[in-house]
Amino acid sequence: MNEKALEALGQLGVSAVKGDLDKYFDALFVSLRVYFVFDNVAIYKTEREGNLIEAVYARAVGRGRSKGADASWGEEMANQVIASGRIQTDDVNRPDVSDRTQSPHRLGLPLELLSGRGALVFVRFGGPAFTEEQLPFALLAASRVAFGFEQVALAGALSQLDLARHRAQLQDDFIATISHEVHTPLGFIKGYTTSLLRTDTTWDAATQREFLTIIDEETDNLIRLIDRMLDSARLKTGSLSMDFQPVRLDAIIRDVALRFQERYPDLKIVLDLENTRPIQADSVRLSQVFTNLFENAIKYAPGSPIEITLRQRHQFQEVVFSDSGPGIPPQHIPFIFERFYRVENKGPLRGTGLGLFICKQIIQAHGGQIFARSVPNRGSSFYITLPLNAERNVER
Repeated sequence: MNEKALEALGQLGVSAVKGDLDKYFDALFVSLRVYFVFDNVAIYKTEREGNLIEAVYARAVGRGRSKGADASWGEEMANQVIASGRIQTDDVNRPDVSDRTQSPHRLGLPLELLSGRGALVFVRFGGPAFTEEQLPFALLAASRVAFGFEQVALAGALSQLDLARHRAQLQDDFIATISHEVHTPLGFIKGYTTSLLRTDTTWDAATQREFLTIIDEETDNLIRLIDRMLDSARLKTGSLSMDFQPVRLDAIIRDVALRFQERYPDLKIVLDLENTRPIQADSVRLSQVFTNLFENAIKYAPGSPIEITLRQRHQFQEVVFSDSGPGIPPQHIPFIFERFYRVENKGPLRGTGLGLFICKQIIQAHGGQIFARSVPNRGSSFYITLPLNAERNVER
């Protein structure tokens, strides 16, 4: 027996798993055929709770190459191997036929899998029959096949675990953030209310009005936070009601921009809006989207001009909302629309990780799309496309 050949084959199995089982099996059996000749090979599996077997890999590498027959070669033997848990062989000698594929020699080996059972079947046409000396190569191949399945299953389990940890961490961060976001306005409300109720101090009318204004603003902040959490939950379950009516997108944008211009007189807003045709949409929800984009730009790109363009395309309308702030780090771009996801920053800015998630859900409910592009130190742009004839995705 060639011990070095067995060792080399075993090491190929250890290093070749990259998540693509077909490529791994191809490399394994090409290497194996140098030492152990066969014409066809097939791998069968059955789920742990079921008895039906399925061909998960089949290749014709020698005589009788026929893709149509790949899946059926050795199926009967695979059933016998899986049922018995033992190595099986059979030989069909037909020296009177010219087609060598009519004289198959089969070798079936059980596969020890973490989930379910399996069988590896080799087929050789026209002989010679498989021998005891070749069995170690076949057994090693079976162990490498099982190893491949285990590695893919392990990678999948680790991926699911990482995803679960990520989601758990996001929820933990969300709870911590919400606690902070709720306590901040409540702290202001409590503090200024307590001050106004003090009996040992008299406040003049201007001071009282200032205190009441702060209480009013912080109450509004608290209401917006609660509404945002409720909207997030309803959007997640698809139960947020919308009122679709013919609306002009340019009018919605101008209205939101005017409100922010009044609140922030020093804010530079540049509008480049085409006169677009009406679309079927919920004007309140679209206003919510643009309001959130304005708030984000003011928070994360303070002092930056905000430019909004609107263009009529063939089958949709496109809005581009841009700022010239510090931008979004590229590693965060794929995740910023996920629920609870927040871009880390070193400053005091905090967020719930719900705003952009809500924006995306609202836009998708209108049959549209939203995505972001950003260049560090040059700003961020959010692109929104809304179809002229939207197929709505939210129950009304």
